[in-house]
Amino acid sequence: MKVVLKKIVQPKTIEIICKVIIFTIIPAVLFYLMEAYEHSAFEEVRIKAQWLNILLFELIAWFLFIIIGRAKWALSILTVVAMIYGLVNHYIMVFRSTPFVPWDIFSMGTAASVAGDYDFTPTKTVIWVTASFLVILVAIQFFKLRMPKKLWVRVIPTVCVGFLLCGFVGLLQNDSFQSKANLYPYLFTPAHMTKVNGMAVTFAMNLEYVIVDKPDGYSKSDAEEIINSYETQGEVDTENLPNVIVIMNEAFSDLAAIGDFTTNEDYMPFIHSLQQGYENTITGNTTVSIIGGNTCNSEFEFLTGHTMDFLPVGSIPFQQYIDGPTASLVSQFKDLGYAAYGMHPYGASGWKRDQVYPWLGFDVSMFKNDFWYKQYIRNYVSDKTAYDNLIRMFEEKEEGQPVFIFEVTMQNHGGYTDSFENFTPDIHVQEKDDAVLSMYLSLIKESDAQFKRLVEYFSKVEEDTIIVFFGDHQPNDFLANKLYKINGKTEITPEDAMKRYLTPYVIWANFDIEEGTNQDTDISLLSLKMLQQAGIPTTAYQNFLIEYVDVINNPNASQEEKDEMLLTYQKLQYYYLFE
Repeated sequence: MKVVLKKIVQPKTIEIICKVIIFTIIPAVLFYLMEAYEHSAFEEVRIKAQWLNILLFELIAWFLFIIIGRAKWALSILTVVAMIYGLVNHYIMVFRSTPFVPWDIFSMGTAASVAGDYDFTPTKTVIWVTASFLVILVAIQFFKLRMPKKLWVRVIPTVCVGFLLCGFVGLLQNDSFQSKANLYPYLFTPAHMTKVNGMAVTFAMNLEYVIVDKPDGYSKSDAEEIINSYETQGEVDTENLPNVIVIMNEAFSDLAAIGDFTTNEDYMPFIHSLQQGYENTITGNTTVSIIGGNTCNSEFEFLTGHTMDFLPVGSIPFQQYIDGPTASLVSQFKDLGYAAYGMHPYGASGWKRDQVYPWLGFDVSMFKNDFWYKQYIRNYVSDKTAYDNLIRMFEEKEEGQPVFIFEVTMQNHGGYTDSFENFTPDIHVQEKDDAVLSMYLSLIKESDAQFKRLVEYFSKVEEDTIIVFFGDHQPNDFLANKLYKINGKTEITPEDAMKRYLTPYVIWANFDIEEGTNQDTDISLLSLKMLQQAGIPTTAYQNFLIEYVDVINNPNASQEEKDEMLLTYQKLQYYYLFE
C-alpha cells in the first residue's frame, strides 16, 4: 500500500496540484481587485453574487487555459481584461454616473473623440489597484503550467467548459435563478445593479438584452392593423405651414430641480421669466432617460416618438437599431414639403450621426467642419456660433418653402473642472463657492442669453415660426452630489433620483399658440405638443400617442386600460424599429 501511494503522490504530482490551486485562486483575486476600483466587493456585493462572479471568472480562466494551453497566457489575458474593464467602468461612472454596459462597446469611437476634455487624474485607489494588477501580471509570467499538447486531449475539455460557460451565462439571465440567487434584476438602476451584483455578473445578465425581444402577443399584421385604425381620414391641409426649429441644448438643465441654492445673480433669467407665463409660450419640464451622457438617446426619443423604456438600459439606438431609412419626425416634415436640416457643431461620426441623419430624412447634415465661422467657449463651439449658423441656414432657404431645423449644441458638454482663458465663470453659489458649480451655471447663463437672442431674431421674422428648446440631460453625479451636500442630503431617495431626469423645455412661437406653464411631459412625447400647437398634421403613430397620453393621464381610466395602451405602445414601437 505504501508503495502504491508513493507511486501516486510523486513530487511532480504535488507540484501540479499546487499549481492548479494557485491557478484557481488567481481569478478570484482578480474579481475582487476589479471591483476595488469602485468599492469593496466584500462589503457591497451580495454574498451569493460574489460566488457567482468568482465562478464566472474561473470558467473564463479555464476556458482560456484549455484553448491556449499555457496558464500564464490565459491568466495574463484575464488579468489585462479585468484591469481594463475595471478602469473603463470606473471612469464611465465618474463621467456619466452609470456603469459600463455591453452597448457601450458601440460607443467607443464617440467616447474617444471627447476623452481629451475630461480629467483622468487617477485617485489613490485607482493607483494602488492598478499597481496590484500589474504586480500579478508580472508574477504570472513565472507561472508554468501547461495542457497536454495532443489536440484530442484538449478538444473534449474545451467543448465541455465552453458549454458550461454558455450555460452559466444563460442561467444568470434566467428570472427564476436570479430570484433564488438574490440577484438584483432591475435594469432601470444600472449603477445599483452593478454595485450589488458585481461587474462581471451584471455584464453577463445584460447580454440578454443585446437583442430586443418581441412584446407579449406581438405580430406584425396586428401592429399594421392598429396603425391603419389611427390613419387620418380626409384631406390634410398643408397650406401655410410654419417653420419649425428645434434646439436640443447639450447638458442644459436647471439644478434647482434637485436642490436649493443661492447664486450671486440669476443663472437662467430668460427661461425663468418665460416660466412665469409669456405670450405664445409653453414651458415645463421634460423627463429624459439619461444622466450625464448618451446625448443621442434624447435625440432618438424626440425625433421618433419612441421611448427608451422599451429598450435595454444603456443601449444606443442610433448605433444598434437604426441601420437604414427610418420613420421619424424628419421624414414626416419631408412628406409635408419641408426642407430638413440637421446641425451639430461637433464630429460627424459621433453616435453615427453622419449615417443616421440621412436615414431619418435630413436633406442636409451639417457638422463641425461645415460651420462657416466658429467661436469657442472652452474647447467647444459656442451656442452663439451654433445659432448664427442656424440663422444663416434659415436666411438662405428657398423662399416660401417651410423649413425644419434640428440643432444639437455642444457648448455645455462636460467636464467642468478645468479653467480656460476664453471663458471666465461669473455665477457663484453663495452657500459654497465651488469652481465646478460655478463653471456649469455660468455656461447655462450663456446658453440662456443666446437662446434669448435667437427668440428675439425670430420674433422679427415675418414667416410663422415655432421654436422648441430643451436640455438633453443633467450633468453627472459628481456635480449633483455637490448640491446634495449643500442641502445636507446624505441619503438619496427614489424621489430625489427621479428629479435627476428632469430638464426644462420651452415652446415659443411668433404667431398665436396656446400659453401654459408647468406642462410637464416625456421627451418622446414633447414633439406632440409642438405639432399640435403648430397645426401640423399628425401621423397614425402620433394619433395613437395622443390617445395614449389621454388614457395614461385620465384618472378615471382603469389600470387595465392603461396597461393595454402601454403594451400597444410597445408593440407599435417594435414594429417601427424592427419590422
